[in-house]
Amino acid sequence: MTLQELSAHVAAEFKKTYGRPPRWIVAAPGRVNVIGEHTDYNDGFVLPMAIEYYAVMAADAGATPGTVAIYDTQFKETATIDVSAAVTKGQPKWSNYIRGAIAGFQNRGVKIPALDVAFMSTVPLGGGLSSSAALEVCTATLIEAATGKTIDPIEKALLAQKAEHDFAGVPCGIMDQFISALGREGHLLLLDCRTRKTELVPMSDPAVALLIINTNVKHELGSGEYAKRRAECEEAARILGVASLRDATPDQLERAKSKMTDVVFRRARHVIGEIERTVHAAEGIRQSNWPTVGQFMYASHAALRDDYEVSCKELDVVVDIAEDIGFKGGVYGCRMTGGGFGGCCVALVKAEAIEAITKKIATDYKAKTGIDAVIFSSRPAAGATIIKG
Repeated sequence: MTLQELSAHVAAEFKKTYGRPPRWIVAAPGRVNVIGEHTDYNDGFVLPMAIEYYAVMAADAGATPGTVAIYDTQFKETATIDVSAAVTKGQPKWSNYIRGAIAGFQNRGVKIPALDVAFMSTVPLGGGLSSSAALEVCTATLIEAATGKTIDPIEKALLAQKAEHDFAGVPCGIMDQFISALGREGHLLLLDCRTRKTELVPMSDPAVALLIINTNVKHELGSGEYAKRRAECEEAARILGVASLRDATPDQLERAKSKMTDVVFRRARHVIGEIERTVHAAEGIRQSNWPTVGQFMYASHAALRDDYEVSCKELDVVVDIAEDIGFKGGVYGCRMTGGGFGGCCVALVKAEAIEAITKKIATDYKAKTGIDAVIFSSRPAAGATIIKG
């Protein structure tokens, strides 16, 4: 569904549920990270893109004072949030993303009005495409529309990040909320995770698109492994005598190799290289130099697989298939995206070859793993937006 179709659908569901049309309709997108993996907590750069999959909310002034009533049109579930006092965690679990964003406005002294809300999200769940950030930023955008209290987009992204930390218990970085709040159609977002400075990188060439391949696999060794990687990066920075790996060069790392374990050295090599690759890839995109961007994507995957060890068999299979299709078949580059151990790959492809590439990856992936992948393409989408209000 296009954003217009999705908005119309949620508006109709709102009317069916509450017996009147909505006054406000807002949306916020999910995202895919084109390159820059595990660089965020090392003060590095990331290069995400908002995708054409959204969380959409339709709302009107609420029928019950002091209450925000929410209806999930997809899963036919409801949640009731008491906004007459400080909002706390509650059930169902998905409502905590919404609760956290509302609490963020309460903490800023904004009085939350009673609201009746219907929402739906087309951002795939559990694939590492930031369905939670989309819901948080969408909620924050609705509160802005309903109260007239708009906040700076960066502040909105940070409010949504805090919601994820405090209400969902996920210590995420800043990338997901930043791209959902600040994305712009036809652009990627180069984000400096140290300074929080953002730069829009135009990707307007209609000849290319990004293909997102969900492996439909999630290996359960994630969370403990992430904490380990983080500690290994801190250890490398300590040995190098820098505040974070952002400040280290490949030469410095090479000179300090003897002072590190092989594992710590390889973790640092990925991060230092990935920060460089991300900056160079952004430059390649600005110049529409797609073969070069593709090579950076392949190099990123190899480092994530070999040095950072966060890939898995299924992600590697997708990248191998993409490499086999190659430049002649319309694939410039492919890599795992997200934290790893499953989830999605992202491929930079020729727009005219999307259908053939999708078919080939789906067929070969099924043959090699026995699993059906979910594959879709996207152009760079707009960030959070008020559609009606």
